[in-house]
Amino acid sequence: MSYEVDSKKTIHISEEIFRMLPESQPLEHPFKNCAVVGNGGILKNSNCGAEIDQSDFVFRCNLPPTVGSIREDVGSKTNLVTINPSIISQKSNTAASFKVHHTLKEFSAKQKAIFFYPQYLRSLAQFWRTKGVKAYRLSSGFMITSAALELCENVKLYGFWPFSKNVAGTPISHHYYDNQPPKPGFHAMPKEYNQILQLHGRGILKLQFGKCLPD
Repeated sequence: MSYEVDSKKTIHISEEIFRMLPESQPLEHPFKNCAVVGNGGILKNSNCGAEIDQSDFVFRCNLPPTVGSIREDVGSKTNLVTINPSIISQKSNTAASFKVHHTLKEFSAKQKAIFFYPQYLRSLAQFWRTKGVKAYRLSSGFMITSAALELCENVKLYGFWPFSKNVAGTPISHHYYDNQPPKPGFHAMPKEYNQILQLHGRGILKLQFGKCLPD
C-alpha cells in the first residue's frame, strides 16, 4: 500500500497489519449534531464548553488540553481526536501509530486507534485542489472538517480562526493553550479558511466566531 503524500513510498501489508484492518465502518454514523473543535486562540474566554459538550459527537485536533478552568471555554467531551505526524516525529510515524493500536487492544481499552485510508486522503486532497486549495498536505483540521460533513447531519466549527485578532480587534494567541505558530510551507491555511467561510455562507456548516451565549 502506498502512503498518502508520497505515493512512491510503500508499506508491505503483512498478515499482522491485515488483521488490524476493520471489517466494517468503525464509526456508527450518521451523527445528528457534531462539533469540530479547532485550537484557535479565539476559544479563550468564549464560554463555549457547555455547548460543545452537548454535541452528539465531538472531533478535536492534535491532543489539545481540555482539563482545568479551560474546560469552560473548550469543553471536555471528546469522541475522536487526531494526532498529527509532527507530534510523533521523534519516531517512525507508522511504527508509533501501530504501537498505539496494539497497546489499546492489549489492555481492552474502550478507546481505539482509527487510521485514515491513504486513498481517501489522496481523493480528498484532489477534490479540494479543484476548489483552489493546493498544498503539500491538507491540515488535520480541514481533513476532519471534511470527514465530519460526511458523517454528520449538522456540523459546527469552534476555534477555527487563523487571525491574530478576534472580531472585536483584540489581540489573541495562535492557540488557546500557547502562541506557537505553525511551520510554514506545509498547509494552505488562507485557502482552506476561505473554503470554510464559503461552506458557512452556504449553510453547509456553522462557524462560531465569538462567544457562545448561555441557554
